[in-house]
Amino acid sequence: MILYSLFEWIDVRSWLVLLSVFLLIADIIKNKNPPNFPPGPWPLPFLGNMFTGVDFKTMDKLAEKYGEVFSLRWGSEKTVFISGYKMVKEALVTQQDSFIDRPEIPLFHVTYKGLGVALSNGYLWKMQRKFFNSHLKNFGEGKKTLELSIQQEAHYLCEAFREENGGPFNPHFLLNNAVGNVMCSTVFGHRFEYNDEKFLNVLRWDSEAVTLAGSARAQLFNAFPALFEYLPGPHQTIHSNYAKIVAFLREEVVKHRNSWDPSDPRDYIDSYLGEIEKNKGDAAAGFHIDNLVICTLDMIEAGTESAATTLRWALFFMMMYPDIQEKVQAEIDSVIGQSRQPNHADRPSMPYTDAVIHETQRLGNIVPLGFPKVASKDTTLAGYFIPKGTMVTTNLSTVLKDKNEWETPEIFNPGHFLDAHGKFRRREAFLPFSAGKRMCVGEQLARMELFLYFTSLLQNFTFSPAPGQRMSLEGVMGFTYSPHPYRLCAQPR
Repeated sequence: MILYSLFEWIDVRSWLVLLSVFLLIADIIKNKNPPNFPPGPWPLPFLGNMFTGVDFKTMDKLAEKYGEVFSLRWGSEKTVFISGYKMVKEALVTQQDSFIDRPEIPLFHVTYKGLGVALSNGYLWKMQRKFFNSHLKNFGEGKKTLELSIQQEAHYLCEAFREENGGPFNPHFLLNNAVGNVMCSTVFGHRFEYNDEKFLNVLRWDSEAVTLAGSARAQLFNAFPALFEYLPGPHQTIHSNYAKIVAFLREEVVKHRNSWDPSDPRDYIDSYLGEIEKNKGDAAAGFHIDNLVICTLDMIEAGTESAATTLRWALFFMMMYPDIQEKVQAEIDSVIGQSRQPNHADRPSMPYTDAVIHETQRLGNIVPLGFPKVASKDTTLAGYFIPKGTMVTTNLSTVLKDKNEWETPEIFNPGHFLDAHGKFRRREAFLPFSAGKRMCVGEQLARMELFLYFTSLLQNFTFSPAPGQRMSLEGVMGFTYSPHPYRLCAQPR
């Protein structure tokens, strides 16, 4: 009777207030930080820090305010950000076993589903990574075929640049196609012509997905996947693009299966088909067709976008700093000349060119926030407690621009990688490929590509901005950090 009278007395508005208070208390209890959790800006109820920017520059400012280890919350998902060379090294190298796993990121899980190399974990990840490294060694680096493939593609790339007749053009997809062809030769056993519309579409879909993946609207899907799953937004374009790329890759796999000769593997797909047969009794290793498709997606993603974006920055910096371009060309003329192609053995004799490439990677800052990891066990870092399962992001931008490690962190300065005698010097804080067991598996291939493509282009052309082209060091933030689209003039030397 008393309860009935109470229900009659409370009106709808009061019920809504009570419900709101209840939900607020539930949200506070659910998302309460454990003792000694890294500090961070105060989160809004239910939303967390959704209105805090997701770009690396915002994270740089937050690190200045809250310290090298701080936290943010999107929805109910907490992320710890780690900044500065010493602290990032502590996490990725000293305590690498504590931060070795990948989290399940809704934006990518729709496509990857925990397969492949980049986003898998545990035994499956170890087996897939081992096979990938073994394939590169046996089919590429060990037999020098990768270098020959890059040299051949560098020739085709220079021919494509020459066909522009010195006039203004955007080199974006020529570079993407050239870099992608090296991985395609390894994965598919063949390259694609620069006017192949089918492959150009794959490159366009991938480039668009990579750009959109870094947007704030796409990150909303990560925070509230169930809510945004059926709503329009950039996440739908990302999923659609990846679905079309996967269909293209699956078609290539089918072609290989139809012509496969187990005794004569031609490329990565053929070798993987052989591994499927060998590992039929070990399902946990993950060797099956679906994983093959995702692994090839990994290799195209890792082997194309980042290296091609670095080359776009390299040509941008050469236009921005013509005096540095002249010094690179003088070294090329002295060591290689004009009668032969560059080869990887030239690199030790070209410290200035090597320094320029490294400085491009440093200031270009291609993947400023790295790729997220998750604490695989309860961990303490800088005195803060990070519980098992917490997402962790290492801010590589603060490493590549650490004021304690670089003399002029905000300025393009090849001297960062040269000693007093002009010889190349390595820098510990140079971590564009990240570090530890989860660092980029294609680092050696990328280093070879950057050197051979860059020296080939500077050997053959002098680059200048198109008339009226605005030159700004401010880049475009997607999943990678790239220069704004530009047009250049390539004057044959």
